[in-house]
Amino acid sequence: MINRKAMILVTALLLLAACGNDDEAVTNKEEKTVKEQVATEGKKAEKDEEVIETKEEAVEEEPKEGVTSEPQYRINPANWSVQPIADAAEKVVLVTIDDAPDKHSIEMAETLKSKEIPAIFFVNGHFLDTDEEKQQLKEIYDMGFVIGNHTYSHENLKNLSEQQQQQEILEINKVVEEITGEKPKFFRAPFGSNTDFSKQLVEDQQMVLMNWTYGYDWEKDYQDAAALTEIMVNTEYLNNGANLLMHDRDWTAEALPGIIRGLQDKGYGFVDPKTIEGM
Repeated sequence: MINRKAMILVTALLLLAACGNDDEAVTNKEEKTVKEQVATEGKKAEKDEEVIETKEEAVEEEPKEGVTSEPQYRINPANWSVQPIADAAEKVVLVTIDDAPDKHSIEMAETLKSKEIPAIFFVNGHFLDTDEEKQQLKEIYDMGFVIGNHTYSHENLKNLSEQQQQQEILEINKVVEEITGEKPKFFRAPFGSNTDFSKQLVEDQQMVLMNWTYGYDWEKDYQDAAALTEIMVNTEYLNNGANLLMHDRDWTAEALPGIIRGLQDKGYGFVDPKTIEGM
């Protein structure tokens, strides 16, 4: 683009040169007028350039806003795996942590953050009773992790009335939004136990219903870091799109680095929950 300011300055030099070379053709009064016009045009050119630069900066920033606007994955309700959309990578897994933020969620979030692994932390209301617990959730959210709804008190929804189910789901949404400024976009029922009512409520709330593909850390045989790492990485259920369930437990927190490393060694990538359809 031609610099208008430069053109004005060149014109000014030519006019002033003409003034000096032909005293009879251009009087002092006319010379003053020319200088004033040049100054006016110069200021106008500066303003025009500022407007153009502002518009150019706005155009450059526009693509950044839409980087994650198109979903890359969706949850398959038949088996709760993560399916790629279009050309998204197929050999991936999704990391999820339930029962947050109990005793180890911050440690687990820091481990994942240090390895640049995205995840969903599904939270319960009874872990958000104190200001300290609320601050822990805010820290996890501020680290960039997605916060999911795991009900307020971790009751089996099939044992509750519709009114109680509604309270369990909506109350934790309200608490999370008050803490983070954002309502949860994912819902996972305790024990994976949904009802027709809870499914409809989750849909009405524009949340993504989710269970899991596999998880082991609540089973007695795997309440040990080494055993848990081994099964999470070498289970027959590990395949493309696996939806990994883990919990806020001390043995899981200890096993997490090895689980991540083992999955990476097998060539798996990690789905960013923010790229899942419904976000």
